[in-house]
Amino acid sequence: MYHIVYGLLYVFSLLPLQVLYLFSDFAFFIVYYIIGYRKQVVLNNLRQAFPEKSESERIKIAKKFYRNFTDTFIETIKMISVPDSYIQKRVHANTDLVNRFYESGRSVQLLLGHNFNWEWANNVVSKNLKALFLAVYMPITNKVMDRLFYKLRSRNGTKLIPATKMREAFLPYRDLQYVLALAADQSPGDPSNAWWFDFLGKPAPFVKGPEKAARSKNTIIVFTYIHKLKRGHYEVVFSLGEENPITLPETELTKKFVQYLENVIRQYPDMWLWSHRRWKHEWKPEFGEIIK
Repeated sequence: MYHIVYGLLYVFSLLPLQVLYLFSDFAFFIVYYIIGYRKQVVLNNLRQAFPEKSESERIKIAKKFYRNFTDTFIETIKMISVPDSYIQKRVHANTDLVNRFYESGRSVQLLLGHNFNWEWANNVVSKNLKALFLAVYMPITNKVMDRLFYKLRSRNGTKLIPATKMREAFLPYRDLQYVLALAADQSPGDPSNAWWFDFLGKPAPFVKGPEKAARSKNTIIVFTYIHKLKRGHYEVVFSLGEENPITLPETELTKKFVQYLENVIRQYPDMWLWSHRRWKHEWKPEFGEIIK
């Protein structure tokens, strides 16, 4: 089944990108107007995050989000048949900030949110890093699609670490110099074992793992987001989060990331994955204090 699906998608991906975007426009119409995929989740999230905006303004953001959503899927399919140089021309990623730490022998942890288009960004960033590139990913339930995305995400040498088996999968690399990419806005499976922050106006849990790992090995933290310049063109932006995490008090590093992520979302609201149920857990007093 995998080879059949791959073959069909390969032929489809040979179409010019501008033609593929017509399919994306059609998919947007179906997903937003007909199916309404997680539409209420998206709109409720936007109401939570932007109470100061009118409903029409939030709907406008939602529509842009869904267009970015379908564009990302189409652009990912395009990756099947195009060379790396095709994507390199469309995605600018100044990795100098990350690469300058290579000579020091220290590892780097990239913390980012679920920003479009992370598939193209991975392709370009992995191609331009000096250190071994590790990326944590969530396996897809559908085995055919999981195999396809694994192939696309690892084709430039990215070593994929499944989030479901992260500790075990990370062991072979723990003593090497690496750059580890983490979508640190992932909702934790156990809300009682998380740090709770005031995030976009409502308490939300954040996983402790990225900060604890960074502090234990004093791993350099670089914050990252992806900016859409225009359709089919992106910029990956890096900024130093903390050079010496071990010097910070507990929760401070995660707090800095939460504030960074919130600022990015407010600046580019249509680029974040609003269909992600970030507030699916309700805070309870036994979870500990809400960090502000």
